[in-house]
Amino acid sequence: MSAQASEMLRNVAVVGHGQTGKTSLVSAFLYDTKMVNRLGKVDQGNTVTDYEEDEIEKKVSIQAALAHAVHRKHRLNLIDTPGFANFIWESRVAMTAADFALMVVCGQEGVGVQTEKVFDYADELKKPIIFVVNRLGKELADFDKALNSIVSAFGKNAVPLFLPIGVGRDFKGVVDLLKQKAFLYGDDEKGEYKEGPVLAELLDDVATYREELIEKIAECDEVLMEKYLEEGSLSEEELQKGLKIGILARGIYPVIVADALSNKAVPQVLDFIVDFGPSPMDYPETMTVDGQIKCDPNGPFAGFIFKTISDPYTGKITIIRVYSGLLKADSSYFNPNKDTEERIGSLFLLQGKQQVSLAEGICGDIVAVAKLKETQTGDTLTLKGQKVQFPALKYPIPSISFAIEPKARGDEGKISNAFQRIMEEDPTVHTNRDIRTHELVISGNGQLHVELVVAKLKKKYGVEVEMKPPKIPYLETIKGKSDINYKHKKQSGGRGQYGHVLIKFEALPRGEDFVFEDTIFGGSIPKNYVPAIEKGIQESRHAGVIAGYPMVDFKANVYDGSYHDVDSSDMAFKIAATMAFKKGMKAASPTILEPVMKVDVVIPEEFMGDINGNLSGRRGRIQGMESKGKNHVVKATVPMSEMLDFEPTLTSITGGRGSYTMELSHYEEVPAHLQKKIIEESIREGRIRDEEE
Repeated sequence: MSAQASEMLRNVAVVGHGQTGKTSLVSAFLYDTKMVNRLGKVDQGNTVTDYEEDEIEKKVSIQAALAHAVHRKHRLNLIDTPGFANFIWESRVAMTAADFALMVVCGQEGVGVQTEKVFDYADELKKPIIFVVNRLGKELADFDKALNSIVSAFGKNAVPLFLPIGVGRDFKGVVDLLKQKAFLYGDDEKGEYKEGPVLAELLDDVATYREELIEKIAECDEVLMEKYLEEGSLSEEELQKGLKIGILARGIYPVIVADALSNKAVPQVLDFIVDFGPSPMDYPETMTVDGQIKCDPNGPFAGFIFKTISDPYTGKITIIRVYSGLLKADSSYFNPNKDTEERIGSLFLLQGKQQVSLAEGICGDIVAVAKLKETQTGDTLTLKGQKVQFPALKYPIPSISFAIEPKARGDEGKISNAFQRIMEEDPTVHTNRDIRTHELVISGNGQLHVELVVAKLKKKYGVEVEMKPPKIPYLETIKGKSDINYKHKKQSGGRGQYGHVLIKFEALPRGEDFVFEDTIFGGSIPKNYVPAIEKGIQESRHAGVIAGYPMVDFKANVYDGSYHDVDSSDMAFKIAATMAFKKGMKAASPTILEPVMKVDVVIPEEFMGDINGNLSGRRGRIQGMESKGKNHVVKATVPMSEMLDFEPTLTSITGGRGSYTMELSHYEEVPAHLQKKIIEESIREGRIRDEEE
């Protein structure tokens, strides 16, 4: 297999803030390369990559979708990604498989919140970036404003390669600074243009920006810099070579322009991708768990599964980035993650939801296969005996949870099967059955994310559920001591019941859970009855005496009692221990404990005061602050009950520029005035009875 075929591939992650026109740009790519016969529009619900029902209805991308175009004999594998906060993690996953990012910026608004986040992903993954200032045909479009926002946010490595000819209704085309040519468009959407010299009114701007461009290109290569300093200029061939070097080394972030909706300057963007976008062969090696693997078209096959699409009708579709060798149809490959072989059937490329048959997957390609049994997102496929495994994908920690329950009886089994399919497709969805509250809890990246998962349950899998805030898994404990003497004696004809215990209860340090001691002396209670006493306490502590929550962090020491030769039994001593527990807990200053979360909030510095105040108002304790790149991290401990609505509040305060993670830190006592509310809620739920009744 020749490396030339791999060099003709361009794997492009189309990323950026929401509403910048990413899907429209991909649609224009497909139309101009004659992959489709009409220019798809998001507003009309007929784009190739927004094909899910929710995407068409809401007019936003919800998941990463694949398409491909052929331009000048090069195949562009396009990954169209969502731009809204709840789904932005898909951009990072897409960039792990792509060779560079086409970062789309709105010509009206400039850099958005998620643009910054996606740039950080690209920076972390060391992926080259090409900026596209899109939507320049819109009213109030301002190229200079958009360019300045890019340079301000990401530095002077961002340099324009195209200049627009007019903006808004007057947007007519672009000037290519490298070629020093103008491309003028008509008023239709056919993508037809005329090539000509730079317009006279733009000559000064072109000269200024071109000089800056040449200097930036020269900076990226010592040989070019030396020649530029000596001669003051570089040839067109040297500029093109230097630009490719600069882009690949991330020393240059080219800024090009387009208006996808009117299909203007899109062919020039396609040309730029082919001419200067890195190919798979520009990356000689890829990191693996054990080292590196060479991008070798003639080497052993190695591929990485970066996405799974699950559909109740078509089944599971697995998308593979080929990093070495050749992926052949109707062949078997080894999955080292699952230690199993997988049989590959037919191969295909995705054009949105359509499948286009493919003979083989060459090195560097992105291909799809159907109905793999064991292989999941994040797995590796290779040849048996090859010690290759790619690093696992990183996913965000869920930020919000809801309890759900089916509306129809008997749907529990359907829910389990549906969630298994959904989580194959979206690994950021988590579900679990809370053993303390007995609720089925679903967690995701935001309320919209969870709501869309619930909508998918209904539309795709026929299961309707109700969402509600999850119950807080409170606990109960004691703060004091008690000494209980309880005798269970019952005679109702025939054999009676007799069990007599003396038990001391006392508090343990937080986190010690439960300790049972047997210090009976002299055989006052036979040893064979002691397990029944412990069992009685163990079963009783699942429902505490204040609000019906599990009891923890106490010790029970049975030290004396008595028995009857005929009437004593395991059941009698179990009942005696149960009643002694209830009396002992009430007499030992019982209290309610709440889960306290360790919270890390990542925010720009200007929001520090507002967030610190908000966390303090949630009974939070600020533990410290530290820098994280351009942002700051506020570390705090906050009761779980106060964090249920933090996600929308954080979004509101920071305009979507903040994020947070949380995990259980410890349990601590609930303030007395709040315990009353918890008890009242337990009575309403029937967890305990109102003692005043």
